[in-house]
Amino acid sequence: MAKAQGSLSAGIIAAIRKRRPIVVNREAAVSRGDIVIASYNIHKCVGTDGRFDPGRTAQVISEIGADIVALQEADQRFGERAGLLDLEHLRRDAHLVSVPIAPFSEKGHGWHGNVLLLREGAVSDVRQLKLPGVEPRGALVVDLDLKAGPLRIIAAHLGLLRHSRARQAETLLKATADGAGRPTLLIGDLNEWRMGKRSSLKFLSPTFDPSHAAVASFPSRFPLLPLDRVLGNPHHLVTSVSVHDTPLARVASDHLPVKASIDLKAAQQDASDGDRTGLIGAEPV
Repeated sequence: MAKAQGSLSAGIIAAIRKRRPIVVNREAAVSRGDIVIASYNIHKCVGTDGRFDPGRTAQVISEIGADIVALQEADQRFGERAGLLDLEHLRRDAHLVSVPIAPFSEKGHGWHGNVLLLREGAVSDVRQLKLPGVEPRGALVVDLDLKAGPLRIIAAHLGLLRHSRARQAETLLKATADGAGRPTLLIGDLNEWRMGKRSSLKFLSPTFDPSHAAVASFPSRFPLLPLDRVLGNPHHLVTSVSVHDTPLARVASDHLPVKASIDLKAAQQDASDGDRTGLIGAEPV
């Protein structure tokens, strides 16, 4: 028990030391032609003050100003599993439209609570994965055709148990195998704070680098743990990462949103040049 507590403490200290965000400036990113991506576990629209407030959650999503946003816990977990956000409000105010899927329930927004919002671009394919494990979990695999080029997004919410996360990571890797050179992002609440060999995300290597640009996002009032990630294949697809840390975001959910800038044009150039150092299409190991 003492050994486990020591490991936890060491992990928390390491997370605090990593709390130096690689800041995303949306205006600068747009001027470079980059795309801004975000991941946000909205905690079923219940804030750290215990208040259910979907309008407040929508305000945070608008604050982020991203081109693509992956949401987790966007539906009720039990009962009717109804969607909790006003998607029309998000379309009107944040200019974000939800990628159409077959929702988990008749009244739901997402697949196991996962929703992908898009500012512009065409959806060429959507797959809904059921992830293995004790808890019911899922992921969306969405192929997009954007102005800058094609992009695959894997939006996921992994389980609370380490063993389940390891199996889920292996399942997600299989979703990259048919990418045919398409740059890929794995984004979401991956529920893992450990780094290195003890991390359940080690199974993502070498296709994704779980240690790249990990920033503390949980708990939102005093973030210590890098539970929310934006991982790219090839690794340099993601050029910058930060938490969206504002007074509203600190109270709207127990997670802070994570946002990243990606250089899709550079990744496409590498693919066309046959860059062997980029790991696009790498087989799981």
